[in-house]
Amino acid sequence: MRSIALKLPEDLMEESGRLAGTLHVSRAEYIRIAIRRMNHSTEARIRAERLAEVSRRVRDESMIVNAAFAAIERDPDA
Repeated sequence: MRSIALKLPEDLMEESGRLAGTLHVSRAEYIRIAIRRMNHSTEARIRAERLAEVSRRVRDESMIVNAAFAAIERDPDA
């Protein structure tokens, strides 16, 4: 396991220590959990943004395809 040096404001240090104690984990473990959750949340947000962008890119093409299918449904012999 690698280590880092981290400077925290006093109130954040006290709060994280208190909450870590409530969960019966060390402050270091509490911070690892927080980082994992933030990483997970950030990755989910990035995936959602990518999906939205891809959706915007294919929207126009999808509308053309939908219109073609609608035309076929209205007049299958056309």
